[in-house]
Amino acid sequence: MTKHIGIKGPLFFSIILHAAIVVLAILSVYISPPTLHTVDVSNEQPEVDIIEAVVVDQQLVDQQIQRIQQERDQARKAEEERVAALERRAREAQQRREREQQEARRAQEQRTKEEAEARAEAERRRIEAERLEEIRKNTEQRIREQQAEEARIEAQRLQRLEEERRREEAARQQAALEQQMREEAERQREARARERQSRIQSEVDRFKSLIQQTIQRNWLTDPSMRGKSCALRISIARDGFVTNVQMGEGDRAVCESARAAVLRAGSLPVSEDPDVYRELSNFTLRVEPSL
Repeated sequence: MTKHIGIKGPLFFSIILHAAIVVLAILSVYISPPTLHTVDVSNEQPEVDIIEAVVVDQQLVDQQIQRIQQERDQARKAEEERVAALERRAREAQQRREREQQEARRAQEQRTKEEAEARAEAERRRIEAERLEEIRKNTEQRIREQQAEEARIEAQRLQRLEEERRREEAARQQAALEQQMREEAERQREARARERQSRIQSEVDRFKSLIQQTIQRNWLTDPSMRGKSCALRISIARDGFVTNVQMGEGDRAVCESARAAVLRAGSLPVSEDPDVYRELSNFTLRVEPSL
């Protein structure tokens, strides 16, 4: 298509122009006025001139045709070279376009690849971010659950400790109260015991005084015993019967006469209170004649 377009250009018009010149030259030779070719029979020299003119004209025509042919060949060669150059430039341009297109395709493919890789990377990052977010949420949930469980366990532990403390405090208070009650009871018991012992001792002293009076009533004394005393160990039964009399420290005569007085009495006053009797069942009595 490029070559066809080139022929329709300046070369085509040059060929047409030269062809028109050749045609006009030929026509000027063969279609010339008759005056140029009249023959004078009286003189042969004009015929030679006519022939020479025709030959000269033909040579000029041939030279013109050859020149035109050479110009046409040169024009055709130049046109062919120009067309070849144009075709070469066209091929180069085509090749350049193809290279540019290839580069563009490669660039587009690279961009497409990079975009695909970028989308894939973005998707991977999105998935990774979602996975990390899920892991974070799960971790936070586990931490919250663990903290809640630890808080619950700690609350239970504190509650147990508080309950144990309350139980210990209640037990301590109860123990203190019981101790206080025991101490109070012990104090009351001791007070009662002291009171009881005091009453017993008072009763013992009273019954010893009665026994002393009984002995004095049955004691045979003389003035020589004045100011003398004797300790007797007396054992009596539950009904007051004297079961044994032992002499202890004191004047021998006073001790013998006092022992005889106890035996003579036979029975001594005794309390119905078992505690008082226990004190008097086997007791020591210091006696002194009443003179």
